[in-house]
Amino acid sequence: MPSRATDPRRYGDGGRPEVPRASRRTTDAGSLGGILGAKAYTPRGRTLRESAEQRREPDADAAVEARRRMFRVVDGGQARSEARHAAERGEPERLRDREVVPRPRSRRGTTNVLSRRSPSGATVRRVRDSRPASRRLSSRRPPRLADPRRRLRLATAMVLAMFATIGIRLVVLQIVDTPAYADGGLAARLSAPIVIPAPRGSIYDRNGAVLAHSVEARYVYADPQRVEDPNRAAELLSPLLNMPVDELKRRMTPHKRADGRWSEFEFLARGVDVDVANQILDLGLPGIGVDRDERRDVPGRDLAANVLGFAGQDMVGLEGLEASYDDVLRGENGERVFEIGQGKLAAPIPGGYSREKAAKPGSSLVLTIDRDLQYEVQRILTEAMTKHQGGKAAAVVLDVRTGEVLAQASYPTYDVSNWQQSNPEDREDVATSFVVDPGSVHKALVLAAALEEGVITPDSTVTVGPAIRKGDVVFRDTHPMPEGTRMTLPGIMAYSSNVGIIKIADKLGAQRLYEYQLRFGLGRKTGVGLPGEASGKVLSPKEWSGSSYGSIPIGHSVDVTPLQMAAAYAAIANDGVWIQPRLVRETIAPDGTRTPAPDPETRRVVSPETAAAVRTAMEAVTTVKDATGVRAAIAGYRVAGKTGTGKRVVNGRYASGTVASFIGMAPAENPRFVIAVFADTPNGSGGDVSAPAFRDMMSFTLRHYRVPPSTSQPPTFEIQR
Repeated sequence: MPSRATDPRRYGDGGRPEVPRASRRTTDAGSLGGILGAKAYTPRGRTLRESAEQRREPDADAAVEARRRMFRVVDGGQARSEARHAAERGEPERLRDREVVPRPRSRRGTTNVLSRRSPSGATVRRVRDSRPASRRLSSRRPPRLADPRRRLRLATAMVLAMFATIGIRLVVLQIVDTPAYADGGLAARLSAPIVIPAPRGSIYDRNGAVLAHSVEARYVYADPQRVEDPNRAAELLSPLLNMPVDELKRRMTPHKRADGRWSEFEFLARGVDVDVANQILDLGLPGIGVDRDERRDVPGRDLAANVLGFAGQDMVGLEGLEASYDDVLRGENGERVFEIGQGKLAAPIPGGYSREKAAKPGSSLVLTIDRDLQYEVQRILTEAMTKHQGGKAAAVVLDVRTGEVLAQASYPTYDVSNWQQSNPEDREDVATSFVVDPGSVHKALVLAAALEEGVITPDSTVTVGPAIRKGDVVFRDTHPMPEGTRMTLPGIMAYSSNVGIIKIADKLGAQRLYEYQLRFGLGRKTGVGLPGEASGKVLSPKEWSGSSYGSIPIGHSVDVTPLQMAAAYAAIANDGVWIQPRLVRETIAPDGTRTPAPDPETRRVVSPETAAAVRTAMEAVTTVKDATGVRAAIAGYRVAGKTGTGKRVVNGRYASGTVASFIGMAPAENPRFVIAVFADTPNGSGGDVSAPAFRDMMSFTLRHYRVPPSTSQPPTFEIQR
């Protein structure tokens, strides 16, 4: 039986073995098993040695070398390649017969090694790869090189994505976010808000005469960003503006505002005269400007200064009516904002952004004050205080029918146009801030309360003596009467009998006296409209001590203001009706609309009959011989009033000196006016200091308002019975 190697059926012509079709496919595919088989056989069935002995074609060597390099890559082993090369070169079989076991290529496939003997006697191991065909095929191929077209497409896609992102962002910035970025740039170019002052309302007297108003002026400002030489500018402006050089330099030196922005506007002075402002403009200082402003002007200078008060340079009321009615007078400031350049070009940009809010002028006040009467009352009060070397004094003139304050003077006073140089104590309105013991002027209220309550009648008499004890204090009369003297009500008022009033108060009782004190407006603010008005104080019965039953009826241990006492006497003059005092008559809006002031508070305190009886009793004060107020009498007019001597209260304690007072009304038969005069002097009584001042003030008032003289004579009074 022929051997498998020489069987003619297994080989073709020429005795060459015919490689099975499967073996050819395996060898052509380049699998690991086919490569091992190629060491013993060629595609034509020849051994490597036999093939080497054949005639080589011209390019055979190059083909063999190329195939050898491929085998090195595909076989993956240096030893296997060396064995194959040794067979080709005819080297000894020890090298060719070396067993070569290839490493598996994959975890998933298995490799079967088949041993067989070649015709030359060499043992050849054939490896069969059981991995899938696709896996075997990929392992046989050489690694693929990078594709440049793929890299180009990837780079193009990335560039296009980048440009698309930039384009979308540009669209958002130019269309969607344009307003926000535009406004942000505009904010950096806008100037700091410049205030446009609102014209402050005027203050007129009852007849339309100007008491205080605003006049045209200039304000001087600096732009610190444009001031080239702050030192030189400060030295030139200091004498013109009457300001320290250091202060001007500080304002003109570049600095940041509270919001972190550089300051571009600083006030240097306000209310500057137009002539002075023109001199500043002539200097031509860079960064220094002048613009329209207003200044508060008081034509009367010290006329009603303590009532009017004043406004600061920023046109805000600081004292007096200017302060209490500031919200009415001030109006509403305007504002201007505009677009400016930067650096050396820090000036308004023509056609640039600009916003301006117009200023709204303030309303004006019409007071109840009569300028002419105010002037005369101030003059008389000043002369009296100068004569008696007094400290503080007040005079109030009331219209008893309306409660209007026709004049309200204080001593000392000051010049409103130069208020910075005044003493703060001189600026007080004495009529509303001067707290005093009223003294004997309080006796008229006790008499009215007793008559109203019926504990006495106009014809009643009171047994008096030289003195009376209450608690641990003995109260005496300045005009002592013998023990057991029966004195009439006019006599008690004329000679200001302490003993007589204390006994009347005993009949009235502490509780009822306290209630009438409140009805007459004591112990509470009048609400006249001035800031800093004192309320005073009256003691309730539970606060009374033993001596209070003697001191309170005669006007001690009672804290009042001159205006409170003037209003109480006005109630007696007005047939028993108390009317709240007032200083403001009406307001005038910027468009000319007039609005009357709210109606004052009114209340009835005593009946007309009681009021008339008290007025009659008080006429004795100015008509009875040796009475305390005879120096208050006015020729041709019947005058009713009462003198008083008290103490000034400072921080709850009595101050040195005395407060001489006189409160009276005229004509007594039909009163038109009440005038109260309080003077703090080193010594002197109401009859000596205040009564003469009252007489002069009332005489002018009656003539000024053309009040006809009295047509009847005062009654003849009986003092004792």
